[in-house]
Amino acid sequence: MYRYTTISFPGLGLEMNPPRILELGPLTIHFYGLIIATGLILAAIYGMKRSKEFGLNEDLILDGVLWVTPFAILCARAYYCIFSWPQYADNPISVLYIWEGGLAIYGGVLGAIAGVLVFCKWKKISVGAVLDVVALGFLIGQTMGRWGNFFNREAFGAETECFLRMGLFNTVTQTVEYHHPTFLYESLWNLAGFMMLHFASKHRRYDGQIALGYAAWYGLGRAWIEGLRTDSLYIGTTGIRVSQLLAAASCGAAVIILSYFAMKHPSKDKLLVNRVVQAEQEQGGDNHD
Repeated sequence: MYRYTTISFPGLGLEMNPPRILELGPLTIHFYGLIIATGLILAAIYGMKRSKEFGLNEDLILDGVLWVTPFAILCARAYYCIFSWPQYADNPISVLYIWEGGLAIYGGVLGAIAGVLVFCKWKKISVGAVLDVVALGFLIGQTMGRWGNFFNREAFGAETECFLRMGLFNTVTQTVEYHHPTFLYESLWNLAGFMMLHFASKHRRYDGQIALGYAAWYGLGRAWIEGLRTDSLYIGTTGIRVSQLLAAASCGAAVIILSYFAMKHPSKDKLLVNRVVQAEQEQGGDNHD
């Protein structure tokens, strides 16, 4: 029996009871997983479509997705389990039961970055250019992925009476509880960030600029939104929310680095895409001779 069923947004005049699973004969599909997979596919398609603008190609993006995804999943699980260790201490093997849930987005982001570093080292390609594409893909995946929390009735915030409050019918107490829909806040924040950085990426001055913009934008929003949530992971018994601390630190570091490069006015000639174009032109000239 699920604890929460009907979802309502009284300020918007909405009430619904979205299904958690989709049954197709003997096949049971969880909407959470379906939404995450859809976000990943959309991010990959976007990256492939724009790959040439970053000096990359579609095959490289597809290879990168296949390479980096396992890193992201493993680290998302590890991050969650490390900061929720009391849940697994009595049965450590349950750490492997990934189908029971328990993934942390920041762990996934860190894992993806680690995967990108290894991938770029292997392919001998610009880390900054790849991370720029990956950062835009992150925002697509995160915008979509948060709606998986909606279907699961999770990742909501503290009780509130604000206009956007989300009502959850509690089957245990037979009452409606009103909470901050933090999944919605973060989804909208990520969508706004994607739109902003999508257009900004057409005017990059150096590889890695969009990735830094992502770290600043997402870090700022997550630091605020995490403070509203009721299911945060904490550092031991300190009362410090680990994702909020990491978000604030990454935002601050990214802003400092962005400011430094803004004062340096780096030349666009060093962008990977411009170096690729120049090399192709030189090769074409040599062939013509």
